[in-house]
Amino acid sequence: MKNNKTAAIIQALLAATLFGASAPLSKLLVGEIDPVPLASLLYLGSGIGALLLMGLQRLKYQGRPVEAKLSTQDLPWLLGAVAFGGIVAPIVLLVGLQSTPASTASLLLNFESAATAIIAGLFFREAIGRRIGIAIVLITAASIILTWVGNAWGFSLGAILILLAGILWGLDNNFTRQISAKDPLMIILIKGLGAGTFSLILSLILGKSFPSFAAIAAGLLIGILSYGLSIQLVILAMRQLGSARAYALFGAAPFVGMLISIILLRENPDLRIWLSLPLLLFGAWLMLSEDHAHSHQHEPLEHYHKHRHDDEHHQHTNPSFPPLVDGTHAHLHKHQALVHNHPHTPDLHHRHTHEQNKESVE
Repeated sequence: MKNNKTAAIIQALLAATLFGASAPLSKLLVGEIDPVPLASLLYLGSGIGALLLMGLQRLKYQGRPVEAKLSTQDLPWLLGAVAFGGIVAPIVLLVGLQSTPASTASLLLNFESAATAIIAGLFFREAIGRRIGIAIVLITAASIILTWVGNAWGFSLGAILILLAGILWGLDNNFTRQISAKDPLMIILIKGLGAGTFSLILSLILGKSFPSFAAIAAGLLIGILSYGLSIQLVILAMRQLGSARAYALFGAAPFVGMLISIILLRENPDLRIWLSLPLLLFGAWLMLSEDHAHSHQHEPLEHYHKHRHDDEHHQHTNPSFPPLVDGTHAHLHKHQALVHNHPHTPDLHHRHTHEQNKESVE
């Protein structure tokens, strides 16, 4: 369990690294690509990358199932994620940016991680104790410091719209968490191509011009790495950590972006790095060292996801099940009712409420 948690934390931080790199890399293209077509290329790149990886995965495992397929029951969550996060949120953000100072917008965009945690705790009953709450506050504060530029503040309808965009992305993150047990590449493929196609149509309607082939290829490549691979890693992290913890760690992206800007764009480091780094590291340590354990009950459950047979929740055997692939496989399986006590996070098998678990250790 601890190894799974550590791997998930690394996945979330690596996702933040890839996504954080998108800002300085995209900045190199801003003068050549309008923001709306660029958004289209980034999303389409993530979908194209997922499609290529699915082809390689199929060849490697000779078509054997290693991830659970999306079902009709998953469609409402997937469509909600595409609609709120891939279509509505970017439009709301673009409208809000028209009347909002850049400094205010940068700070308000950090509300996404906090919104994700609040929605996860209030509406999806994800366990967020005092320790994780402090970690979320510290990492959010670090990202706020990093995006502070010291210019004049402004608060208007535009600022409210940017906050709303953060809430919409928080919904997107929690909707995606509900289907995080399923094939992450298929989720990225649908979200990327869906949102990218919409942005492409919007670009054509607005009469935006498209750049050279080289700039288009660069935009797609950034989308493959900074959006596609990044989203895949954060989906995998949500399987073990839940959405609040995964996206709190994902909040390290601004720090990564600033470091890459210093190296790639030769921007001078300033006081913001030294103020934010201790907060970021302490918040990540609180996440990593969390020891949440209590007696809890598992209700009978039947579901379909990728798993191994070397943990206490998957001790089943059946000759009809597909063979293991690299120690894992995916199939429909049943969990019997179980009461036990062990350290855990809000992973796929521990999304229980905590009203009756006063002995929780954090």
